[in-house]
Amino acid sequence: MQSDIKKILLMGDYSNCHRALATGLRRMGHEVTVASNGSRWMDTERDIDLSRPSKGKLGGAALWLKLCTSLRHRIEGYDIVAIHNPLMVEQRPNRCSMLFDRLKARNGAIFLTAMGADLNYINACIDPNGPLPFNEWMVNGKPAPMQIENPGLYDQWNNKALRDHTRHVYEAIDGAASILYEYDLVLQRHLPADRRTYIGLPIDTKALQPVELPDRIEKVRFFLGRHAGRLAEKGTDLLERAARAVVERNPAHAELVIVENKPYAEYIELLRNTHVVLDQIYSYTPATNALLAMAYGLNAVSGGEAAFYDFIGEKENRPVINAPTDYDSIVDTLQNVVNHRDGIAARGKASRAFVVKHNDTDTVAARALDFWTSRINAKNQC
Repeated sequence: MQSDIKKILLMGDYSNCHRALATGLRRMGHEVTVASNGSRWMDTERDIDLSRPSKGKLGGAALWLKLCTSLRHRIEGYDIVAIHNPLMVEQRPNRCSMLFDRLKARNGAIFLTAMGADLNYINACIDPNGPLPFNEWMVNGKPAPMQIENPGLYDQWNNKALRDHTRHVYEAIDGAASILYEYDLVLQRHLPADRRTYIGLPIDTKALQPVELPDRIEKVRFFLGRHAGRLAEKGTDLLERAARAVVERNPAHAELVIVENKPYAEYIELLRNTHVVLDQIYSYTPATNALLAMAYGLNAVSGGEAAFYDFIGEKENRPVINAPTDYDSIVDTLQNVVNHRDGIAARGKASRAFVVKHNDTDTVAARALDFWTSRINAKNQC
């Protein structure tokens, strides 16, 4: 689709998603600026730093002052602005609303890249009749470990200021592009078909040299990368328990490497030296961690539901080791990997092929650009 889009601002980031998307858009000849806090401890690359200089109210005030002064003109004059969340910066909802309105007024069009939890997503998780029967909040109608361990967390999200702000953003955006199947299901509840699309999660496969796994692996190296504050949310606690049980049962044929809160570049180097990456258990699809592992030719234990493969039209290559949500089944799944070590290398090659086909950053960037262009054209015809 023909596009007159030249300048693009990607505001906010999760796990390097907007940064990877920018790479594809730049290869297409567009001028792209990434403004983010570096996904906090991950310290991902960005052109404009939106980190709070310190914790507490003083840090928030300092960032807001920066947005209103030195950064004011650096976030204006773009053909496209894509925010990663209604809370696109670490500010209170009312300030995010003011910033959103300024972005909308002083740029061409504004979109949401649905790549993380917002209030609409969380409400879909909590809803017993929602589209996600298992998730980090609820599993088959019962509270998941994260909600049990944080009984007041939903109330912190579900406040009037955030409800009003979220509603305002969804009503005012020109459209939304989801990077995961789960997020697309949630968008379907809030936006008509012409204002939403699925683009996939971008992975720069051209920059990732795949690992050559040996055909015969004597000792499976399981890799668990985690954020210390999100163990229950991702099911990392259950994955660790299950992996430790399997390693204890098979000391000659399995080991576990745990990496916690490492910067992105260091994290990747550690990940490359393993065989099977333990990602998460409450997902329907492989997300950043799993897709990176797969792009390197490794195996990934993550979301690999049949509904996801059907959604993206993949009938043959389904390489994700689908993670169950209960402990005993996770143990059985990991034990099966150890028992069939001779299949790890072939699954790794299939995993790389899957990511190249469905998630290469150039392919995802083209989908995003086509969607943005279609929405702008529709808007101009009104």
